[in-house]
Amino acid sequence: MSTTETTKPSALFVCVHNAGRSQMAAGFLRALSGGAVEVRSAGSMPAAMINPVAVEAMLEKGIDIRAETPKVLTAEAVEASDAVITMGCGDACPYYPGKDYQDWELDDPAGQGIEAVRPIRDEIERRVRGLLAQLGVEPVA
Repeated sequence: MSTTETTKPSALFVCVHNAGRSQMAAGFLRALSGGAVEVRSAGSMPAAMINPVAVEAMLEKGIDIRAETPKVLTAEAVEASDAVITMGCGDACPYYPGKDYQDWELDDPAGQGIEAVRPIRDEIERRVRGLLAQLGVEPVA
């Protein structure tokens, strides 16, 4: 890589199942950054599929996360990310010195109806917009 190239910032969202909160956050960051941020999400114990209510809540915002699948958290994903945002995975999340760690305390949308998931989704969007500002990236929408 030449010294004139700039690498785009990267963020990793981690929750236990990688089925709701982290997938919604990743969806918002992809959409709002317009590709200016490398986005990853993972879970310490990934679920078999994404929470369908989280998918529905994101579709209401025009963001389609149906093609995403829960992924297992790897050390490589953490090492490759500038910001690591955890959402309730506690000690299951690996720690690497020098990374920007943030813990977003958010209700778990698992087993909740759409009425309960919407405020979680909206809080995630608010925090993702704040993360964009921290990364120095202007939101596209």
